Amino acid sequence: MKQNPFLRDALRMPVVGDGQKVGLFGGSFNPPHEGHLNLCDLALKRLELDQLWWIVTPGNPLKDVSQLAPLEERIRLCRAMISNPKIRVTAFEARYKVRYTADTLKLVKAKRPRNDFVWLMGADNLADFHRWQDWRDIADMMPIAVIDRPGSTLSYHSAQASIALSKYRIDEDDARLLAHLKPPAWTFLHGPRSSLSSTQLRAAAKKV
Repeated sequence: MKQNPFLRDALRMPVVGDGQKVGLFGGSFNPPHEGHLNLCDLALKRLELDQLWWIVTPGNPLKDVSQLAPLEERIRLCRAMISNPKIRVTAFEARYKVRYTADTLKLVKAKRPRNDFVWLMGADNLADFHRWQDWRDIADMMPIAVIDRPGSTLSYHSAQASIALSKYRIDEDDARLLAHLKPPAWTFLHGPRSSLSSTQLRAAAKKV
């Protein structure tokens, strides 16, 4: 079946200049919301990133995909709500048939070897990070920025992964240096928090 031009473009990995710093933010975005934008605005400023990629996943192995909207629909929704030219929406994982974050990061580093990358995650994901496939490989492969989310502010004290990696955490005042540090290296960024979640938005949509 012939692929439509919109989806063909979205399946490409974004172009980025040599030496630039790029944040990687993966998720289902089912649907995207202002909380995602707030997280990325904070990361762009505090980490002093040149680009930030929203990586729209085909499906999260740790989540129920029965309510997952079609990939193209989620890509369109993401692009429709973004106005910052530094944020790029991509779904290259579907093209290369990767589902796990460790494989995604390996692919990005192989395809863009002249760039410095930071993996971004919301603090609500930190509690389960130790359950991710090859989570230690992820930490050894790329610096990580964990960004505050409501109800998860203290997760960097108690999460199993954060305890295991505690000696590699840098002060958030030095966050601008993170992309250049040899992993494992991570920081926790405090900032404005949004209580919005994709789960809540889907539930609200069902009631309409």
